[in-house]
Amino acid sequence: MIRFFERLFFDPKWYHYIVALLLLPLSLIYALIPLARRLFSKAKDYGLPIVSIGNIIVGGSGKTPFAIALIKHLEAQGYSDIFYISRGYGRHSKGLVVVKKDNKILCSVDKSGDEAMLVASSTNCSVIVAEDRVKAIKRAKEFGAKIVILDDAFSKVAIKKYDILLEPQEIKNYLPLPSGPFREFYFVKKYAQLTLKEGRDFKRVVSFRDLTKRMLLVSAIANPQRLQPFLPKGVVGSLLLKDHAYFNKNEIIDKMDQFQATSLLVTQKDYVKLKDYNLPLSIMDLHLEIDSKVIKKIEDYIGAYR
Repeated sequence: MIRFFERLFFDPKWYHYIVALLLLPLSLIYALIPLARRLFSKAKDYGLPIVSIGNIIVGGSGKTPFAIALIKHLEAQGYSDIFYISRGYGRHSKGLVVVKKDNKILCSVDKSGDEAMLVASSTNCSVIVAEDRVKAIKRAKEFGAKIVILDDAFSKVAIKKYDILLEPQEIKNYLPLPSGPFREFYFVKKYAQLTLKEGRDFKRVVSFRDLTKRMLLVSAIANPQRLQPFLPKGVVGSLLLKDHAYFNKNEIIDKMDQFQATSLLVTQKDYVKLKDYNLPLSIMDLHLEIDSKVIKKIEDYIGAYR
């Protein structure tokens, strides 16, 4: 069922649209609710620059690597007291959790979620996860935040922020959930300050560490087929789980034995959950290069608060 809907959303054939049409009434209801909220809600200003990096499509679009690239650039330019705030998808905790503060990681990946831990371990910024983004923003201000980077908060219309939407290179199905991959109607992207297209406004650069001759691809990311163009030689099999899922070490070892794999090929997002398993790891390092014009617009917004 999961594979069917992944195909419907990202690579539909003619027969997928039969199901899409049957589900269309549900899709219209699903998309009208956030549209009404967007039209009638008033955004509150929290007195500091808040940059939201989001999308309106389910699955991965590069939000986390974009956030990391942006934070690293801002840090290199001398910006300080940056806080990254996320819901903490896939975490085994609830409520507000301070993942990192004063350059110290304060919890484990199961409490933070994989993406928040990846940001915490890749940058110098502080990290908070919370279902309630407003509460997290207020806590960040108490800690002295000067800039907030919000993950996946385009739908949080009650927060005044600079909205950046990331679009994949190719979209084949423009329908809202469950008929298509869109969380809202496609046209609401006009409410964002920036809509960025992969390949035009930013590009992925992939490098590898510790490759071996026989690698088992192990990953728990959304839409894992997007890894295919980047895979190196030597991948002999795969173990793919749903987005944010946690791994079973014994299952991985059984798969390694089945394919006679000499290492696991993993993304950075998966690495933060696998690094303590004491298994041989080959790493796919993903870095985003953001167009300088995009960076300039974001810096102009941040500078308006200074």
